[in-house]
Amino acid sequence: MNSSRLEAFSDGVLAIIITIMVLELKVPHGTELSDLAPVLPVFLSYVLSFIYVGIYWNNHHHMMHAVEKVSGEILWANLHLLFWLSLIPFVTGWVGENHFAELPMAMYGGVLLMAAIAYFILQNRILAVQGKDSLLAKALGKDLKGKASPIIYSVAIISSFYNPWIAGTLYVW
Repeated sequence: MNSSRLEAFSDGVLAIIITIMVLELKVPHGTELSDLAPVLPVFLSYVLSFIYVGIYWNNHHHMMHAVEKVSGEILWANLHLLFWLSLIPFVTGWVGENHFAELPMAMYGGVLLMAAIAYFILQNRILAVQGKDSLLAKALGKDLKGKASPIIYSVAIISSFYNPWIAGTLYVW
């Protein structure tokens, strides 16, 4: 199988994830600017999650263009990634509805951590099939951000229980 079907399926799933997130945004009751205050935490968590899903979509898109053939391992690794990304609307809503409380912030980080691990697994499965001299291997280089992300998410998860705003800053960073 070539990568176009895998990419099309993944694009569809990511579009649904974004749709679910935006449908969770509730219209404020009232016409004053102050009426937006109660929905601000939900909106801010949506913005952050939209950016994360957008980053994954963009990176996935570029990665799939470097893939020459798709194996069963790659299909399962891709589904693993999509599973964790599909949980983003849930944790986004939980964080927003609970005004960035400790446990929702930690769970948000847990989903981000697992998505980062799943993406790393997908990359490695693709590299195993494509080879060390593949276009993807050359494009990745050292990938310091990809390697640092799980560490940052882990620190943010722990800090969620001490100061959720530190965790939020690390998620934005």
